[in-house]
Amino acid sequence: MLAFDKQRGEEATKHNLKSLFLIEKPPSDTHMRETLDLIDPVNLRNNYLVLFEEVQRSKLLEQFKFLDGYLCLLDGSGIFESEKVHCESCCRKQHKDGRISYYHHILAAVIAHPSMKQVLPLCPEPITKQDGATKNDCERNASHRLLRDLKREHPRLQLTICSDALSANAPHIRELQELDYHFIIGVKPDGNRSLFSWVKGVTKEVKIFVGKNEYIFRYLNEVPLNDTENAPMVNFLDCEAIEFEGKRTFKRHFNWITDHKITEKNVHLLMLGGRARWRIENETFNTLKNQGYHFEHNFGHGKKHLHTVFALLMMLAFLIDQIQEAACGLFQKALKARGTRRAFWERMRSLFYVCVVKSWKVLFEAMQPEFKGVVLDTS
Repeated sequence: MLAFDKQRGEEATKHNLKSLFLIEKPPSDTHMRETLDLIDPVNLRNNYLVLFEEVQRSKLLEQFKFLDGYLCLLDGSGIFESEKVHCESCCRKQHKDGRISYYHHILAAVIAHPSMKQVLPLCPEPITKQDGATKNDCERNASHRLLRDLKREHPRLQLTICSDALSANAPHIRELQELDYHFIIGVKPDGNRSLFSWVKGVTKEVKIFVGKNEYIFRYLNEVPLNDTENAPMVNFLDCEAIEFEGKRTFKRHFNWITDHKITEKNVHLLMLGGRARWRIENETFNTLKNQGYHFEHNFGHGKKHLHTVFALLMMLAFLIDQIQEAACGLFQKALKARGTRRAFWERMRSLFYVCVVKSWKVLFEAMQPEFKGVVLDTS
């Protein structure tokens, strides 16, 4: 941001900020931080809603159709940790050796599809110390807030919530049922022992071949999640996979619970939905942290909300890029030409600083392989 601050007064930069972003007078680095620090992150939610409405109107959302609705992946991620820098919203960790560290996490939610490379992020839920609270916030509390906000903002959106084994508990499943959401949740024998005892030896079995890959599914509908009274009833799915990637062979084993009734016709799709949860780690967090967004970089921590606001703005930028990657041919061609996202951003940044750009169309065309460069003539 400081490097950009030094360039914002140059003529090309001023022109491009106005033509591409409609910014007449960009704020200074310091003024931007001071202003954003005071913004409650909840005020950014409407920006996500506006973009989501565009995705719906353009019919792009229909490409993500999964079963009778859409697949929504949930996962948390750390975005900041320090033993020195902290703010009033930081959670606090006491180490055994006496050290104290401060951290921020977020709980992200993205709409995905097993056959789509792109994801559509919804507004993340910050995992930060809540106003007036003395205890740390946690992912379970953040999940409660996120799911309630989702239902309030998208009351008719049919979702299948996909999450990891930490969510395979009765309170979480009852909340999903109350909100009328479907679910596909990973389970493990150590965390759900009574469930695995229930299904042992009584599951139905079906074998499916997809190309060279072999899948053995075992499933059982309507089993109790645990051995407590009034335990939620769930459907159990076990999958053994033998998959070929080039010359290498991989044997994998997965287990899920779901409220979708399992049949021989949908076991493969349910498996793909459950395994798609890794998209939020690979296609979302990994991209944000390692492919040019600098998601974990401390651009400024602030005293109130600055770091969380920066994280939500980065996720918002990522949503815009994902929409363009899914729907814009010029963007797709330019990204393919650069090879990596990091190289894509670097080319865009260099053109932005040294060329007078009239429109996004002109900018993306200049990032194509056919672009021959600009002849400098200072005479």
